[in-house]
Amino acid sequence: MANDLLAVGDFIADALDVDKTTTNEVLNGAPLVSRIPISDTSDGSETHQYNKYTGAPVVGFRAANAGRDYDHSVDTVVTATCTILDFSYRVDYAVANAWRQGPEDLIAREGVRHLAAALFKAEQQIIYGVTSPGDSAGFAGFLANTDYDALADDMVINAVGTTADVQSSLWAFKTGFNDVRLVTPFTRGITLGDTIVTEANDTNHPVYYTPASMYIGLQQGGKYSAGRICNINNATDSKPLTDDLISSLLSEFPAGMGPDFMVCNRTSLKDLQQSRTATTTTGAPAEFPNSAFNVPLFTTDAIVQTEAVEV
Repeated sequence: MANDLLAVGDFIADALDVDKTTTNEVLNGAPLVSRIPISDTSDGSETHQYNKYTGAPVVGFRAANAGRDYDHSVDTVVTATCTILDFSYRVDYAVANAWRQGPEDLIAREGVRHLAAALFKAEQQIIYGVTSPGDSAGFAGFLANTDYDALADDMVINAVGTTADVQSSLWAFKTGFNDVRLVTPFTRGITLGDTIVTEANDTNHPVYYTPASMYIGLQQGGKYSAGRICNINNATDSKPLTDDLISSLLSEFPAGMGPDFMVCNRTSLKDLQQSRTATTTTGAPAEFPNSAFNVPLFTTDAIVQTEAVEV
């Protein structure tokens, strides 16, 4: 029986009591976050621990009346710490009171926009972690994971771009209880405080202030929970994203344990589309790809085109 984990959209709608349309609008700017399930931490605190499967047991055949040595599987306990994602906001008291639809409408609009920005910040954090454009105060991301941070890693495919600081990556993720998921202590997840009138201490004028934050962290799963194609740069190095590269990446996942989806930036998607156009039988432009080898593919602006060359 498959695990039925909450998606971020369910979590937001319940925590903030917003309608489905508003939730969808917020999630449109964070397509990766919206596809990764979210669950409670292992003990309900801001510290989440999980078992990473790192060694299979040795088994084998034996003859009748002959024994064999027993073995066991190996797990490594990994700790993922949730950090505070703050999207508190304020609006000018006079401006809000002069708002045609009333101050509540302006305050609500700012709240939705701040939440959308917060989810995009979480999306960048998933990929880059504490290195730019991630936030040094946030949770650890995939780029610092030793399974994906070097060309020698099994789950990394090299597109062979060589120009410094203009590279990008495609990521493939397998989500679920034992794989990639976001975690938060449900008892103190998204917190939206009461809006109050106070004085802005930096400019000394009255504002409507709303405290808003959430604890959030990332479970990265095991070695085969993700994969990466790095050093993608067509503009300078003529090293675009291609179906051949994607095929090479997908072949690194064990049979029956492939990724649920792949994600790249819009530039890489354009390069993939143009590579397919070159091989169409009619010469007509290919459609923008939404999959490769039956694995869904989508884009996010959180993946930048300014990555360093991976070595």
